[in-house]
Amino acid sequence: MKKKFIVIGGGAAGFFAAINAAELNPEIEVLILEGSNKVLQKVKVSGGGRCNITHACFTPNELIEFYPRGKKELRGPFHQFMTGDTMEWFENRGVPLKIEDDNRVFPESNSSQTIIDCFLDSAKNAGVKVQTSTRVEAVEKNEEKFVIKTASEDFIADYLLIATGSNAKVWSMLEGFGHTIVEPVPSLFTFNIYDNRIKDIPGISVPKATVKVIGSKLGAKGPLLITHWGLSGPGILKLSAWGAVELYQKGYSFEIEVNWLSTNPETVLNILKSVKKEQAKKQVIVRSAFAEIPKRLWEQLVVASQISSDTQWAQLSNKELENLANQLAKCTFKVSGKSTFKDEFVTAGGINLKEIDFKRFESKLHKNLFFAGEILNIDAVTGGFNFQNAWTGGWIAANAVSTL
Repeated sequence: MKKKFIVIGGGAAGFFAAINAAELNPEIEVLILEGSNKVLQKVKVSGGGRCNITHACFTPNELIEFYPRGKKELRGPFHQFMTGDTMEWFENRGVPLKIEDDNRVFPESNSSQTIIDCFLDSAKNAGVKVQTSTRVEAVEKNEEKFVIKTASEDFIADYLLIATGSNAKVWSMLEGFGHTIVEPVPSLFTFNIYDNRIKDIPGISVPKATVKVIGSKLGAKGPLLITHWGLSGPGILKLSAWGAVELYQKGYSFEIEVNWLSTNPETVLNILKSVKKEQAKKQVIVRSAFAEIPKRLWEQLVVASQISSDTQWAQLSNKELENLANQLAKCTFKVSGKSTFKDEFVTAGGINLKEIDFKRFESKLHKNLFFAGEILNIDAVTGGFNFQNAWTGGWIAANAVSTL
């Protein structure tokens, strides 16, 4: 009789594990159980509907730096299955890929449907069965086998992989199995800020800003985007990921300091003093003194420095110069809440990583129980890194199952 491998969760990690297990060992019967009536829905909306499948970073020691949680644990797994392996996997299945300027990797089609079709075709060709609208109510252990109870029927598995992402009900089930769950909190989010300096200039961005949480060690550098609700962009998202737990504990109410130029405040002040001499007769508000600062943002920062619109550079007092330098390099904002970043629903939290054997992505508490994806307390910044964690975990778990 064939051994049965059941995957709970019809998302990226679940499909990847199921397909690879079936291809590596055709003697295993593979079944995916999905609670909703559709599979791969997060893949569909990811990357703005284009599916950012991974990131063109090909060194494990560099790649792990993008994971606020899971950095240490993923070092070994990334030596087994990396970003280059992911790209080869898809291209071997007829999905041409492209690397964009920011090193994010997308299908050339610019459509997540290409990835979904690849999974569905590969699953069908490998003999993987997919059963939707089958919500798991409970999981029990019967000697060496797992009993998966649903509203319609029970399933028996020799090997079980759970890849349900951030699912409170499944986490609760796993606590019954003795696993410890790290409380989930949002990871990728933007900052809600109500401030006259940015209220009327949504869409404005700066290429290389530094953001710090005042009274904390948290900080990040990267492009910043002004939105209708506050601040976003890679710099903010990076900060939200690394500060996920601490910012949650603050109730998303805190102050940040923005250095729009990522330049030492004293250096900024000295540059302003030089501009004062060079453009003495010109009005301060007319033209930004820094190429990195868009004109509309410059105007708002000049006004916030209490410099009138008709003031010429030569007329600036030392106090006004200091005010302007502070607005550019030590600009403080009050954050009052957060907003979800597009459709990137990423959380910090999940199964305690100390309870996982990362050579196999297997539970240390229960033999033949595997996990992959965001059900574990692993998350990353935006850019394809969360998917890479899913591919790596799914691949390693599939290899472990296929050799049992």
